[in-house]
Amino acid sequence: MLDPHERDAIVAREALLQDDTNYWALVEIFVGRKSSHIALIKQAYHSKYKTHLDQDIINIEPPHPYQKIPVALSTSHEAHQADVSQHTAKCDARRLYETGEGSPGAIDEGLVLEIFTKRSIPHLKLTFSFYKHIYGHDYTKSIFDANSGEFKDALKMVVKCICNPPNYYAKVLFASIKGMTADTGAVTRVMVRRSEMEMDEILRVFKAKFGVETREAICESIPSGDYRDFLLALANKTVAAF
Repeated sequence: MLDPHERDAIVAREALLQDDTNYWALVEIFVGRKSSHIALIKQAYHSKYKTHLDQDIINIEPPHPYQKIPVALSTSHEAHQADVSQHTAKCDARRLYETGEGSPGAIDEGLVLEIFTKRSIPHLKLTFSFYKHIYGHDYTKSIFDANSGEFKDALKMVVKCICNPPNYYAKVLFASIKGMTADTGAVTRVMVRRSEMEMDEILRVFKAKFGVETREAICESIPSGDYRDFLLALANKTVAAF
């Protein structure tokens, strides 16, 4: 029942306070919201917790390779230019190639983080689209082939979240409903947050990929009660809006 920016501030706080920081909850916030909304989230976070969200992410202990990406994405909402430049996006795609699969060795983390810090999410999406157009395959393929450890794994998931949100969230939803991940809050997070955006498409992808309706999966895997009824109500509301 909270405003979206207040709810996201609470999600971010809970993600940071978990024993194992929930980096994906943080990434989903920065990837899935406009800069104006991110500013409201940061204001709500500071008002509620008397500390700054950006600084809390930077201060995560112990440091983790995943930590670098939400820090960069958070900065991008303050630093990037509003306009999306096709020329710059093509240049960024070529730079990613030349410092990645176009040369031996691991991905250039510094370059990736520089681009993530300075570019908007729409610009990054265009960059990855040009990468596929120029080199004939998704940027995630070059990430998969590289030897960059945990940073590589985090980068691959972020790119998927940017380029194809319905596919990304369908996988998150399935893994959470079936208990394949430790992120127990992901079901609620996806169902509530994405209901404001492309939940109908997520449900279609879910059925196409996993051969079962989301409502059926919820009924099969989540015990009866108010929580299940709440999730089913969200799913049915989306279907009814078709």
